[in-house]
Amino acid sequence: MDLVNGSPRDQHLVVVVAHPDDESFGCGSLIARAAAAGTKVTVVCATRGEMGEREPDPDTDHLDLAEVRERELRDAAVVLGVDVVELLDHADSGFDGAMPEGALCARPLVELADELDGVVSRLRPTDVLILDGSDGHRDHQHLRDAVALVLRRHPDVRLVQSSLANSLMRRWIDEMRVRRPDNAYLEIDLDAIGRPDDELRAIDTTAHLRTREQAMACHRSQRSPYDDLSPALRRAFLTTDFVVATPPAPSTDGAAR
Repeated sequence: MDLVNGSPRDQHLVVVVAHPDDESFGCGSLIARAAAAGTKVTVVCATRGEMGEREPDPDTDHLDLAEVRERELRDAAVVLGVDVVELLDHADSGFDGAMPEGALCARPLVELADELDGVVSRLRPTDVLILDGSDGHRDHQHLRDAVALVLRRHPDVRLVQSSLANSLMRRWIDEMRVRRPDNAYLEIDLDAIGRPDDELRAIDTTAHLRTREQAMACHRSQRSPYDDLSPALRRAFLTTDFVVATPPAPSTDGAAR
């Protein structure tokens, strides 16, 4: 299916994400929608998310978080209907602060693009789906820019960027200030989080809400960004997905990182 317009055609959707749970919390409904229509879906995850804040779980507390999160990713992928999961070998950069050795954001942009070019050339997707980085996470933004560079070399592959509407993010921030005042995202400028609504195209994904909820539940080690929201706002986030109408050109300053 055409990921945006819904018209049928042979398609291989490759979803490139930075961390386990990005595929479910970030764009799970779009993945489920494509898979339900018979589209082949491959998820390529750049890290194992070992810098994530860990929720207590007596069944897995004794295990390495990277191992736990990889397992959660693979379980969620089955729920969403993903055909193949591939993991790259980068370290999770974390949201901010000092980065560990081998961190995704420490990899120069051009080198990361060259690595991903090999992945794209081998998988031969018709469409590549990424998160647009408008949530402010540096791994998401670095990966977004690298993928944009890669697809300049593959003009026949369409780039689809999943985004967060600024209007919804403002409502989310208002609720988080009351419910989770320690959330790192509260430090982000309101004008900078999410994307202006007029730059986005809305896709009704209500039919895939149950599948997405089940996939998100696989990520037991992580706290969902939709936890503690009012029912109305939670449903607003999870029944409408937004994609960037005109993806931006990749930034040029990342090449020196």
